[in-house]
Amino acid sequence: MLVLVAPGQGAQTPGFLTPWLELPGAADRLGAWSDAIGLDLAHYGTQADADAIRDTAVAQPLLVAAGLLSAAALGDIVPGAVAGHSVGEITAAAYAGVLDDTAALTLVRKRGLAMAEAAAITETGMSALLGGDPEVSVAHLEKLGLTPANMNGAGQIVAAGTMEQLAALNEDKPEGVRKVVPLKVAGAFHTHHMGPAVEKLAEAAKELVPADPTVAYVSNKDGRTVTTGTEVLERLVGQVANPVRWDLCMETFKKLGVTALIEACPGGTLTGLAKRALPGVKTLALKTPDDLDAARELVAEHA
Repeated sequence: MLVLVAPGQGAQTPGFLTPWLELPGAADRLGAWSDAIGLDLAHYGTQADADAIRDTAVAQPLLVAAGLLSAAALGDIVPGAVAGHSVGEITAAAYAGVLDDTAALTLVRKRGLAMAEAAAITETGMSALLGGDPEVSVAHLEKLGLTPANMNGAGQIVAAGTMEQLAALNEDKPEGVRKVVPLKVAGAFHTHHMGPAVEKLAEAAKELVPADPTVAYVSNKDGRTVTTGTEVLERLVGQVANPVRWDLCMETFKKLGVTALIEACPGGTLTGLAKRALPGVKTLALKTPDDLDAARELVAEHA
């Protein structure tokens, strides 16, 4: 059973879309999406520097576009399940047929703008904790006023809060944590700091007519499989201010009988977690079109 997953913010790097635009039709699709949302995705995916694509309002639509382009390059595949980490949930919603590509890009453009605006209210950020016991780490974070915004499994938790709180974490790590790594994001996503963005996204969602998923859609709110398009959309809105439970998503993959996992471009983060948390499952990250042949072989064996 094949699971197709989409990464979240922070996975983007300068120029990462360049080789993908050499594929037939890719540049035209990206151009049409750019026109639809008023953002030059080709420029940001091929020429912009790290600071420019770190901007939440840019990074989020760029990641969804990359996820859609790379999955389409695999051909007409039917995975057993789909899921996305943070903004990757919108990509996954498109994979599942809940939203068409243009609707997904329109929603993520509004999401990115709303979250960037919310992040500007207070200077906040996120840091990954590597190693340690989850219960001990969560208790320690709460003591510092931080939120465990991403419970990623495989020994990784992402803390979110004000820059002062994150500075305190650097000086006072939870017992057993090997390292605290600041993330390339511009705010405390999936925390109460994103409350204003939830309200704006809820308004944007009213303009969409979601379809029910055509494959199993695993929500990162709680790892549950969601069966209606209406609930998928409701969760996409609420998840902006709720913690990501990727650990529970991977538990659901196990229960569904996953044998292979492909991570859409810019892949790497989620396959790394899967290698540690899902032993025996074949994994592949789509980084460039050079990975497509190996991915198609996995599809033929497991989809």
